[in-house]
Amino acid sequence: MGKKDELAGRMAQEVIKRLVVRRLIETKDEARAREAVRRILSENLLAEQKLDADARALMMDHAKEIRDSASDYKRLLTLVKGKLAKERGFTL
Repeated sequence: MGKKDELAGRMAQEVIKRLVVRRLIETKDEARAREAVRRILSENLLAEQKLDADARALMMDHAKEIRDSASDYKRLLTLVKGKLAKERGFTL
């Protein structure tokens, strides 16, 4: 299991635990609910990772222009990721 999967598993465990304790959901099978939330979170983390890789690749395609313009790389990366996320209907 990768780090992202472990993170998704821990997050799912806490989400389900808090929802059950606060009686916001009722479930007969907490393990199944946890697995469903873990899967969704894993997919989301993977999509975010792909978005980040795509943004970095796009930035690399324009590295010379960025360097020549003396722009802030981190700020541009954030803007590119935001634009890609919006185009893909992904919330960061």
